[in-house]
Formats: sequence, structure tokens, C-alpha cells
Amino acid sequence: MPALNSTFLGEDQDTRVVGNFAILPIKTSFRGPSYPSNADYDIIDEVLDLFRANSFFKNFEIKGPADRALIYGILFVSECLGKLKPTTSANEANKLLNTAAVEHFSIPGDAGFPLNSLYAPPRDRNEVELLRGYLMQFRQELAKRLIEKIYKDDPSKPNKYWLAFTRRHFMNKSL
Repeated sequence: MPALNSTFLGEDQDTRVVGNFAILPIKTSFRGPSYPSNADYDIIDEVLDLFRANSFFKNFEIKGPADRALIYGILFVSECLGKLKPTTSANEANKLLNTAAVEHFSIPGDAGFPLNSLYAPPRDRNEVELLRGYLMQFRQELAKRLIEKIYKDDPSKPNKYWLAFTRRHFMNKSL
């Protein structure tokens, strides 16, 4: 059974692409370059839905720029789950993951970016700033929704079924 690809692949004709990373609309309250989405389902929802299924795969066939956004999101969720412990409360998790979302991070083309073989670098300075701003907005919204999802039942401790995936590394990679 192959890994699950993004459902936003068909929208690639209408989507802005930086390097080969899709700048998809996000339902978010955070400021950034992503134009707001009124859709019920966006790339953040898809990352959270496909994270657990795709985290078992070591290989992933990339079919378009939306898949690269999915890969980045899955790797960021893995990083976030690695920061949580079974005793972390929702308030502590909110602080930890918000800090992780906005702290300095590498983008495709940077020397420290671990997936440079899969991502094309931005062409110019404007695209670098656009991609950095989008990834910051993407990470903030993803961290917020991840907290909502794993603390849905009990705000004093995270869902153990989500924390079970802290040892899994999608494609044997990490951010």
C-alpha cells in the first residue's frame, strides 16, 4: 500500500508555487501571505488527518507541490510531538509549540534544511520572504490545531495515541 498523497494536487494550476512548494490557502487567524480559505478542509486539516497513516512509510512518491507542503507539515507535527511529554498540560504545550512554530527555522535552499534534495530553492529574495512568511503562518496554525486535537478529551494530559507516534520518523527524516 503506498503512502497517501495530498488531495490538493488537482488545485496546483491555481496555486502559487515558490520553488516547488505550494502556497495553499489556510483557514487561519495568524497573519501571513496565505490568502484566507472559506473551505471546510484545508492543508492543515489534511496534515493532521494523514499524519498517523503516513508516518509508517519510509518512501513517499511526490506527485506535485501540494505533496511537498504535506511532507513539511507531517515532519513539523513529528517535531511538535517530540517536544511533548505525557505529563504536559495544554497550557504548557501551547507555550512550547508556539515557541517552536516561530523560532528560527531553515527553508528550502538554506544549508541547514534537511530536505534540500526534495525541494527547489526560491528564485529570489522576494520568494524567500514569501516562503518564510508562509511557513511561519503554516507552522503556527498547525501547532494550534494539533493542540486542539490532542487535548480535546483532557486538557491536563495529551492523548496517548498521538504521543505513541513520537518515535516514528516519516521518510526517516526530521526537521
